[in-house]
Amino acid sequence: MNIKNVYILDDRAILYINGEDAKGFLQNLISNDINKVSDVNSCFSSLLTPQGKFLYEFIIVKHKSGYLLDCEKPQVEDLFKQLSLYKLRSKVEILNLSNEFVVAAFSHEKFLTFDAAKDQPGYSIKFREDPIFLDPRNKNLGARLIINLEKLYLSLKKLDLHNAELKEYYSLSHRLGIVPKDLNKLKDKLFGIECNFEELNGIDFKKGCYVGQENTARIKLKNKLSKRLLPIEIIEGSLSENESIFNNNVEIGKVLIDEDYPFALVKFLDKNFENNKILKCKHGSLKILTPQWLSLKN
Repeated sequence: MNIKNVYILDDRAILYINGEDAKGFLQNLISNDINKVSDVNSCFSSLLTPQGKFLYEFIIVKHKSGYLLDCEKPQVEDLFKQLSLYKLRSKVEILNLSNEFVVAAFSHEKFLTFDAAKDQPGYSIKFREDPIFLDPRNKNLGARLIINLEKLYLSLKKLDLHNAELKEYYSLSHRLGIVPKDLNKLKDKLFGIECNFEELNGIDFKKGCYVGQENTARIKLKNKLSKRLLPIEIIEGSLSENESIFNNNVEIGKVLIDEDYPFALVKFLDKNFENNKILKCKHGSLKILTPQWLSLKN
């Protein structure tokens, strides 16, 4: 990622959670610990089904008296509705600020040029009043700025950042093994822990109860994790959503995201799974890629 490049993430949306009960409200729902979020730290988290299946993921950033949720735009309306259902009598205000705020990403190296910056995922600083934070999932994804749309281009000019092709950022995320888009294709199809949320700093196993906590903890504590979400490299042909992946005619995975940045749910402990081997699907061949930050030993 070039130090002067900035990527306007127009596929991202912003919710704002505010009110007297905002902290406790989020703590009872999300897979991470809201106490980690402060003026100098942001966190990655998810909202799961009661069975522990994936529904939504987002980055949580402290802002004024509440919290900004940076999520994928195609998920924002359903996430808003889901949070509203849990609201009940809580003294919480949930606002969709997606038409007012925008998310921009830039390099890890650029982030470290700020005087107050620290080289740790999730570390947050302010540019004037706007939060800048190193991606809490993996610092190699760089930093993010959440800013009012009206101030965006003047701020980027002051920061000496120049707009670059968004596909570059998506490709980097895919190479790192972090899903950049099409998250709705994962909904209710795999457990949150199978999304590598533990390794991406998105699950806290020491916090109290949250939605989906029981099955998430059981899979972890009983060593039941046998499938993981992994990026795919297409060698030839094409992929289709939900089609099976085979090695020597044995199914070892299933394609979940089949677009430009594909991912599959893979039985990584299966004796027929071989890392970096060319595998077959119905209309082509592919490789399963293993991110450097992920160990496939259980």
